Amino acid sequence: MSGHAPDALKALQTFSGAATQEGALSTKTKELIALAVSVKAQCPYCIDIHTSNARRAGATDPEITEAVVVAAAIGAGAVMTHGTHALLTGANGS
Repeated sequence: MSGHAPDALKALQTFSGAATQEGALSTKTKELIALAVSVKAQCPYCIDIHTSNARRAGATDPEITEAVVVAAAIGAGAVMTHGTHALLTGANGS
């Protein structure tokens, strides 16, 4: 992408860097959140990057595991919600 859209890539990198800087949340916490979102988004490159960043920020295997489990729970919840929506569609003539 850098050869085709260098300005867009630079903007993304700047935004991503700002979003994961230490603030009210620690860098480790932000990287664990980013990892969970990456798992949910099914982005292997993002998973690699944010797992490495989380480890570099001090995340342990149990913390990484819990972040992934949270992502799995959110994904399962979304599936159940869509299932409920499917059941309600057309029910009782609606």
